[in-house]
Amino acid sequence: MEAAEKEEISVEDEAVDKNIFKDCSKVAFYRRQKHQLSRRSTYQALLDSVTTGKDSTKFHIINETTKVPLLAEVYGIEGNIFRLKINEETPLKPRYEVPDVLTIKPSTVRLISCSGDAGSLVLADGKGDLKCHITANPFKIDLVSEEEIVMSINSLDQLYFEHLQIPLKQRSTKENKEDTSIDASQEDQEDLGLWEEKFGKFVDVKVNGPASIGLDFSLHGFEHLYGIPQHAESHQLKNTSDGDAYRLYNLDVYGYKIHDKMGIYGSVPYLLAHKLGRTLGIFWLNASETLVEINTEPAVKYTLTQMGPVAAKQKIRCRTDVHWMSESGIIDVFLLTGPTPSDIFKQYSYLTGTQAMPPLFSLGYHQCRWNYEDEQDVKAVDAGFDEHDIPYDVMWLDIEHTEGKRYFTWDKKRFPNPKRMQELLRSKKRKGSTDILYIWNDMNEPSVFRGPELTMQKNAVHHGNWEHRELHNIYGFYQHMATAEGLIQRSEGKERPFVLTRSFFAGSQKYGAVWTGDNTAEWSYLKISIPMLLTLSITGISFCGADVGGFIGNPEAELLVRWYQAGAYQPFFRGHATMKTKRREPWLFGEEYTRLIREAIRQRYALLPYWYFLFYCAHVAAEPVMRPLWIEFPEELDTFGVEDEYMLGSALLVHPVTEPKATTVDVFLPGSNEVWYDSKTFAHWEGACTVKIPVALDTIPVFQRGGSIVPIKTTIGKSTGYMSDSPYGLRVALSTKGSAMGEFYLDDGHSFQYLHQKQFLHRKFSFLAGVLINSCADKRGHYPTKCVVEQIFIQGLKKQPSSVTTHSSDGKEEPVAFTYCAKMSTLRLEKLSLNIGTDWEVHIR
Repeated sequence: MEAAEKEEISVEDEAVDKNIFKDCSKVAFYRRQKHQLSRRSTYQALLDSVTTGKDSTKFHIINETTKVPLLAEVYGIEGNIFRLKINEETPLKPRYEVPDVLTIKPSTVRLISCSGDAGSLVLADGKGDLKCHITANPFKIDLVSEEEIVMSINSLDQLYFEHLQIPLKQRSTKENKEDTSIDASQEDQEDLGLWEEKFGKFVDVKVNGPASIGLDFSLHGFEHLYGIPQHAESHQLKNTSDGDAYRLYNLDVYGYKIHDKMGIYGSVPYLLAHKLGRTLGIFWLNASETLVEINTEPAVKYTLTQMGPVAAKQKIRCRTDVHWMSESGIIDVFLLTGPTPSDIFKQYSYLTGTQAMPPLFSLGYHQCRWNYEDEQDVKAVDAGFDEHDIPYDVMWLDIEHTEGKRYFTWDKKRFPNPKRMQELLRSKKRKGSTDILYIWNDMNEPSVFRGPELTMQKNAVHHGNWEHRELHNIYGFYQHMATAEGLIQRSEGKERPFVLTRSFFAGSQKYGAVWTGDNTAEWSYLKISIPMLLTLSITGISFCGADVGGFIGNPEAELLVRWYQAGAYQPFFRGHATMKTKRREPWLFGEEYTRLIREAIRQRYALLPYWYFLFYCAHVAAEPVMRPLWIEFPEELDTFGVEDEYMLGSALLVHPVTEPKATTVDVFLPGSNEVWYDSKTFAHWEGACTVKIPVALDTIPVFQRGGSIVPIKTTIGKSTGYMSDSPYGLRVALSTKGSAMGEFYLDDGHSFQYLHQKQFLHRKFSFLAGVLINSCADKRGHYPTKCVVEQIFIQGLKKQPSSVTTHSSDGKEEPVAFTYCAKMSTLRLEKLSLNIGTDWEVHIR
């Protein structure tokens, strides 16, 4: 027994050491590609080999050195998307092509071959405003939109393709002398990791030799790029220097370093580029280890170009080059042409799916710890929330509730009656982590403490005889998918699952939520959580959050409060801590801090109707819940680099306080035609300026955008389940033109009946010329509700009304008592009883 205990590995001790993870210089395929590309070996397209099929246009590409042909296929896809696939024409065995990520086989659009000159081919979509201009020698593709080149592929000659080879042991002497696709001596072969790659005590044997791929993309006129999570880095992607590429390789990195491009828990090989007037996307569908280099060449005002005897002045646009490199698989890349950010979101969701519609309870607050000790502990923590009047919805148990860390078991000493414990939570309309349906997929990178880089060896073989290297980055995606699908089956298709995952890939949004893993209780980690979540949000994963308070270490009371305030305005809201940290339930830091945390959590619950509507928009229209400012203000250059504040939907701007002892924060309020209202003081500012906002410890800087209407709950219960019948309020913020719009969505909060039986309510609120109207936004939906709007608060009303009346659909008119504040230009209507699901009007004269 003692020996077994000594053998046990602690995640805390083992995973902190950064030396157990590779940097780029230790990744052999990166070294090989850099080594070979320095020799400039070019590819040529054989355009006399072009064939046009029903779905795609095919042609061969040949490397001038190796003479081995590759097969290229270009597809036009519905919704202004191009797809480029490059594979060996006759590989030794099939190369891995990523399955299951695309939601459907994309509908193709026939590309029409337009006239090109002898050395080129032009393919256009049916409308003719998007063209692929393929140049034969050297091989290059230009993506042309409205006669402007927006993207070039292989313009830097970085196309790279290592061909599968017969294993060394099976070769004849003659074959052994053949080129191995890289000109390398025996010594170099070891350094370049051709047939085997050493890292520490591990040896990765490659049966068919090296198989890496690479390709470059030049984005013309673009210098702002975003995406390719997950990294603890800035929202805007940075230029990479040699040996400092962004790494996409899912790893269990306990207490990861911030401002670092190393791969952590998840990978989405998808980036967005934005400039005034256009947004583009590149989705590199590959599940093996991937590295991305980025280099922006700034705009040059004038350059001298020799044109005969005259030296002409010419403006050169800025350009960003993106170089993708993957260890294996094929080149399969989707070019999303926008042109707007919302077009890009629709195009990407058409390929990979939208955010799963969450059960309502999952948008409440989650309480978690590694670990709650026993049933008494759970009971005491649950009672603590009630005693201190703090709402919460979910109690998570980490792995120690099991018998010897074996899932689907209970430690019988600590948890002798788990059913009774869950019934206690259920009686308060709360959820426990084993309560019928709700599961957390952890350690699914996969985390293997005795493996290379704490993960599975790359030459481990999976079902279908595929090596782990081919699919490493979708391992967690498959666990997430299987769990969500299994839970749906378990409820016979009736209940929406909720599955939280640590590891993820493109398309993981279809199955649930993601969090940012093992962060640390330091101010810098609170600050970096905002760009990390913004990056996840724009790459499809709207349901994301960071462990409130920091998983590792002991937050001071001020940091904990500020983290609760930030988390309350982020999609997934959970407090979590590792073992050996001090207990930090919200009431353990003294009454003042308890009050502040209570207030932050209650603000979350008040806004639940707005959150739920935002998730409905993410689910049906792929609109991110949490948005960087540039998404809402794509024509304002000043927003492109902002990452310390963000929009929730289109109505709320949030600027969390992320510095200790802060007394003021500088808040940038975008939009020259906008007006913004402070949610706490009701003060208002015109947009396109930076405002210095005083902040006390109870201040969460949140601003409502003029022209918006936000639905809220006016009373807060113990959990979301207690609030289903409680009344609503409307916060109306008038635009500079005195108008406002908003929406509201309601269903049963847990089933699929919104989808299958159209049991939902989707309402639209509009305020114009002194009349607030509630009307139906989607006539397909029907969902009876007794809930009423009891309170309406209007900001920006310049003139005191003489009367306010309500008008129901049956023609009934009733006067309403009101309170008007001339100093703040606000109007408050209370004690109303307007059914939220029926048509009515409020007239302000």
